[in-house]
Amino acid sequence: MARIGVYPGTFDPIHYGHIDIIQRGAKLVDKLIIAVAINENKKPLFTLDERVAMLRHETDKFTGPEYGDIDIVPFQNLITEFAAENSANVIVRGLRGTVDFDYEFQMAGMNAVLRPEIETIFLMAASEHQAIASSLIREIAKMGGDVSAFTPENVRDKLIAKFAG
Repeated sequence: MARIGVYPGTFDPIHYGHIDIIQRGAKLVDKLIIAVAINENKKPLFTLDERVAMLRHETDKFTGPEYGDIDIVPFQNLITEFAAENSANVIVRGLRGTVDFDYEFQMAGMNAVLRPEIETIFLMAASEHQAIASSLIREIAKMGGDVSAFTPENVRDKLIAKFAG
């Protein structure tokens, strides 16, 4: 049986913390599906197409025998249903610290009730990425700050363009 993982998120924008989890997660499964959330309760800065394009630009670098295949797919239903529809048996989540853990622990418990056959695995953020959050990156960029320590160059350029016009 193939090991298929799903890494869900809004990715608005993608940052080095996300990239680290994607890179490490893709080494643990045969196929990693990056599930880009369409959440009508959120007003993302970047469109779905822009978020997918930024993800694709960064994940195209992860090739070779040590990585599983990587797909990028939008979703707007329950992550457990999305995972089941895509034959995934693992949900991959990144943790920055205890605040993330409390929320993610509760979500993993609920997901286990909904779909007990799907495991949730937690990957701890690398220490250099533990303070990174997309919301903070957007705020820094909006105020004209330098986000190059948190995002790849192509994402930084897109943030600058968003707030310039």
